[in-house]
Amino acid sequence: MTRTKHRECARCGHLTATVMLPTGPICYRRRRDIAYHPALCPECFELRPIAYPSTSSYGVLVCAGCAGEESVFSCAERGREDHPYSATRCARCILTERLTTLLTDPSTGHIHHQLRPLYDELAAAPRPQSVVTWLKKPPATGARLLAMMASGDMPVSHETFGSLPADRSHNYLRELLAASGVLPAYEAPIEHMTRWLDDTLAPLAADHAALIGRYARWHLIRHLRGLAARGELTKTATYGARSQVNGAIRLCQWATAHGTPLTCLTQGQLEAYLAEHPGAGNIQQRFVAWLRRTRTNTAVTIPWRETTLPEVITADDDRWAQIDLLLHDDTIPLYARIGGLFTLLFAQPLQTIVAMRADQITLDDDTGVLVTFDTLPIEMPPGLDTLIRRRLIRPGTPSIASTGHGWLFPGRHPGRHLVREVFRGKLVACGIRPGDSRHAAMFALASEVPAPVLAELIGIANKTATKWAALAARDWNGYIIDHS
Repeated sequence: MTRTKHRECARCGHLTATVMLPTGPICYRRRRDIAYHPALCPECFELRPIAYPSTSSYGVLVCAGCAGEESVFSCAERGREDHPYSATRCARCILTERLTTLLTDPSTGHIHHQLRPLYDELAAAPRPQSVVTWLKKPPATGARLLAMMASGDMPVSHETFGSLPADRSHNYLRELLAASGVLPAYEAPIEHMTRWLDDTLAPLAADHAALIGRYARWHLIRHLRGLAARGELTKTATYGARSQVNGAIRLCQWATAHGTPLTCLTQGQLEAYLAEHPGAGNIQQRFVAWLRRTRTNTAVTIPWRETTLPEVITADDDRWAQIDLLLHDDTIPLYARIGGLFTLLFAQPLQTIVAMRADQITLDDDTGVLVTFDTLPIEMPPGLDTLIRRRLIRPGTPSIASTGHGWLFPGRHPGRHLVREVFRGKLVACGIRPGDSRHAAMFALASEVPAPVLAELIGIANKTATKWAALAARDWNGYIIDHS
């Protein structure tokens, strides 16, 4: 690599040129721009930095290999042009060096045996620049904690994190250690809920804390664990659980202020509370039902609303306009377009979409792109099949971890998929309300497909499919008899 000092850059004119190319000197900024934005070489058709005059075509710029030159963009250690970082070294080299220094056990001189899976995971990260940035990003909490673990000053365990603040930096590192296999898998939202519950109950009177603690741990958190086991745990569910705890606390405090223990609360007093707090019935309903079921107080009740047929408020013309938007608007993120179309065409709920795995997609030369939502593969229509193929080619790796864990839509947190709220936010920004659009899609499908087939195709209960068939005013009983 030929270097020069204080010469005018041939690309931008600044007097800071430090690297000499056959086309003239360039500054560090232009060198970085070329290295970070490789292009398809017109002669070898490889993706490489393009900055050298072709020896066979006048006025055409090609890569260093085709020009017969030594590349000024290659790493001095690896000789590769990918992942540029500094003037002479690539991000992969710098990352390997920093990880080795950070995770080495001083007593052995080798990578700490418990942290070896993390070393392998990060060293193979698809974007080593991102890992280098994370390690030095202020306040560098993750790097400091890893160094303490490697030196033996802090145990490599979930218990370690239990004694640390539950902030974003510590939570991210804990999920990274779990995703790489250093720590056992755990459900972060439930862990956060448990810590929040301890903090919330701490200032309460002992009898209130004991009662609400039993309700929260044996009913609410147990329910959350069941959702997690089925892959259905959402932020909405955890926030709802917190709201129910807060609602139970308010009811306890109201009863105490009126000189009545919650165990002695009467139906009349409960109705007086609900009259003073409009809208509280929905929050208190489960708590009051739990009081009756556990025989803590059998004198109070809040009637449950009767189930009704689902409502459809989105016109089919509007649904097709939304489909057209997602098929053709390249300004919308690709994952949101595909997820939105799964909802609008196949009535898939967002929580199911975000948890889809790449192996649910089958590429077939004869039948095109097949997607299995439940048990039967469905051929994707034109347009959507192209978007799915694009997604499989470039699935996106927002996490710094190298392992994809098989998600079709990997999330920012290591080992986890995108959350429903991310999808919903992108769709709402486009004027699409996923819940309403799904109802419209379900209505359209129920009017065309027998309920048993609909249930099997899109993964809903037979009872649910029958309700939608009734709403669509179609009687599929004959189909059921013919195929029984």
